Amino acid sequence: MIRAALAALMVATAAGAQIAPPAAIAPPAVVPATPAAPLPVEVTPPAAPVAPKVATPVTPSPAASIPAKPVVPPVGPGQVRVRIVTAAGTITLDLDRAHAPLTTANFLRYADQHRFDGTTFYRADTVDRATHLGLIQGGVRGDPKRSLPPVAHEPTSKTGLAHGEGTISMARLAPGTAHGDFFITTGPLSALDAHPQASGDNAGFAAFGQVVDGMDVVRRILSAPVGPGGEGAMRGQLIAKPVKIVVVKRGG
Repeated sequence: MIRAALAALMVATAAGAQIAPPAAIAPPAVVPATPAAPLPVEVTPPAAPVAPKVATPVTPSPAASIPAKPVVPPVGPGQVRVRIVTAAGTITLDLDRAHAPLTTANFLRYADQHRFDGTTFYRADTVDRATHLGLIQGGVRGDPKRSLPPVAHEPTSKTGLAHGEGTISMARLAPGTAHGDFFITTGPLSALDAHPQASGDNAGFAAFGQVVDGMDVVRRILSAPVGPGGEGAMRGQLIAKPVKIVVVKRGG
């Protein structure tokens, strides 16, 4: 199925008890000549047993049961932070300009010129349903009115990047044909990396950044219902109601 994902992308543009001291011993009493009548001994009735205290269980407030939101790391050197605001939520990414400068610059041109605004995430490819492994794809969908000239291919064998959890990468046909369509992975998909020793198209896809917040949004889009449409390897992977990309912008 991973090979199918590869082909389709090319088609789609965590205490002892204390012991009491002994009682003091009284000195011997003087016995009188005439024995005194014994004094009655007052017997104190035993105290009524005290019922043990039962701790009242504390019901946590709704706020206490909500997991803390992950802390977004600061932007590292050579990174550019962007936000993809969608109808399903916001995805925050750090683009790796240090290792994939051409691909990062291409994506930023689309963002800065608002070419992504109003487009959609239109594809959800679930490779393994048990582990929710797969990818979502979005962008201009080959619209010539939104597309810029293609960007030169930066294979992972040169950038040192890889397709893992939350990787953003470019969709393409042949190497060097990527425009304004991209995808985000939900787990390791090494088949999408470059494999120079393999035969045929072994250049893989151009990874260029990482999700730092919003993987829940990515998985939400991946789980969106799909329709029966699509051609070839993309059949059955097109989202029935594509998720709108409201805006893509720097910062976050």
